[in-house]
Amino acid sequence: MSGYFLYHSIGTFPGKAAAVSTALTAFSQVWCAENDGQWPAALAARQRFMDAWAGLIGAPAGSLTTAENVTAALYSLIGGLPKTALSGRRFLIAEDCFPSLHFMLAKIAGRFGFVLDTVPLRPGEKWVRDDDMLARWQDDVGVALLTFVTSTASHRCDIGRLAQHGRRVGTIVGADITQGVGVAPFSLTANNVDFVVSTSLKWLCGTSGAGILQVRPELLADCEPELRGWFSQENPFSWDLNRFSYASDARRFDHGTPAILASVASLPGLEWAIGTGVDAIAAQNAALTSLIVEQSLENGWSLGSPLDQGRRGGSVMLSLPETIDAARLVSVLREQSLYCDARGSTLRLSPGFATSRSNVDELCHSLKRMIQ
Repeated sequence: MSGYFLYHSIGTFPGKAAAVSTALTAFSQVWCAENDGQWPAALAARQRFMDAWAGLIGAPAGSLTTAENVTAALYSLIGGLPKTALSGRRFLIAEDCFPSLHFMLAKIAGRFGFVLDTVPLRPGEKWVRDDDMLARWQDDVGVALLTFVTSTASHRCDIGRLAQHGRRVGTIVGADITQGVGVAPFSLTANNVDFVVSTSLKWLCGTSGAGILQVRPELLADCEPELRGWFSQENPFSWDLNRFSYASDARRFDHGTPAILASVASLPGLEWAIGTGVDAIAAQNAALTSLIVEQSLENGWSLGSPLDQGRRGGSVMLSLPETIDAARLVSVLREQSLYCDARGSTLRLSPGFATSRSNVDELCHSLKRMIQ
């Protein structure tokens, strides 16, 4: 067994290759048949993917649809909000958000008439504090996007607390749950946010291209996405150019012909995560990350993640000394079949079901030799 510490990137599970191969082979046989059964089967496969996602996070029926990625999902949501939701108001986000989202927001702020307000990290700190988010959050914040678990520190924010504040001041609150879903329990019942964006990679062990957008039904009814197409309609087969009508459910966030393959290839990972149970995945991960934290403290390595397991996602980040070449360190570990990555001087370690305790011991032993 290899030492796989890359669940923050592309997750895996026992039998993944065979499960994905079986799913894609079955789809190819249907898609390549010389009959008229392709689209009914393809759309049914996409629906199974969406149903699995809805069950995973407790989403109401009809409130979730697919997107190519998290950035596209957020853009589609913003383009559908009533003008009064953002025009002349602030869009609140933390500096430790996923950069792609900030890149997009910075570009469109002028066109949609909002001010992008980025809550900064405190000097020398690795994640934005919840208290600092709250201090910047007044009733002129039209939309706030919370990062459930950050990709550079594995900091888990208190979404319930933050969302409750947002409701009090009349903010539309969204959550990017990409880095936490599947290893940190998340449900809409417990967190009550207005929308969710995510991908099926990482702890859900899916493929790229299998993102999702979930919108609270009451908000969804007020949304008229500018990115729309024939699949956005209540009846996709209505060809009357002057009688467009949005679908009554999350399908209104669809647009052109939907992609199917990413849903097909990602469903096995979703089903594995649901069948295994997030609590079981979290417990196995916690046992391994605790060992990494213990070794880090014992060896004097600088932790870039919260010590408190309850405030941490499924990863442990190490802040490497300036004297260490991070890329070289990752390369040396790879030669030992220990797989991780680095962002700048931050070493990211994310063990999961493909990772054993002996892998953690090997990793820490190697790091002890390389980090002085």
